[in-house]
Amino acid sequence: MVKKNTCIFISGYGSNLKYLINNSRNENFPIKISLVVSNNKKAKGILHAKKNSIPYLIIDTKKRNFENIVLRELRKYKISLICLAGYMKIISKKFLNSYGKMIINIHPSLLPKFRGLNTFKRVLKSKEKKTGCTVHFVNEKLDGGIKIIQKSFFINKKDNEEIIKKKTQKLEHRAFSEAIIKIFRYN
Repeated sequence: MVKKNTCIFISGYGSNLKYLINNSRNENFPIKISLVVSNNKKAKGILHAKKNSIPYLIIDTKKRNFENIVLRELRKYKISLICLAGYMKIISKKFLNSYGKMIINIHPSLLPKFRGLNTFKRVLKSKEKKTGCTVHFVNEKLDGGIKIIQKSFFINKKDNEEIIKKKTQKLEHRAFSEAIIKIFRYN
């Protein structure tokens, strides 16, 4: 199997990155993580890249030409897939059009419900009976791309934001890899 060169975009801890790195070591897993990009120089996820000898790029999104720098690195590493894993920045229309390949995102709700930020707080406030995560293709609409996979769980009356976050992340760690396998199964 020829693995697809993949770039993971992160902004924080990188728990999904960690699981993707572990899964990518399996010879049957369809991707090789060739690059990690972060918009946060203090992102703990960078440590996962360092520990696994994966090249990484820290970008300053306040600089005007940062997208060109990222696109140049994506070409350099022959990236076929970008996975947004807790990347807390909206991908611009210009970037989407310039990249022209697959970009997927993981979101901590059952889309189309609760797009955007503060998901767990909004889930509790609306008294949802269940929640979960969605892996979807990225398009110009915030959290609006075609769904690849969703995983869900029922909310207990005692669940607070922190508990829901932990339960959701546990599902995300499986869902992201399953979505990647699903994408490349027929390609």
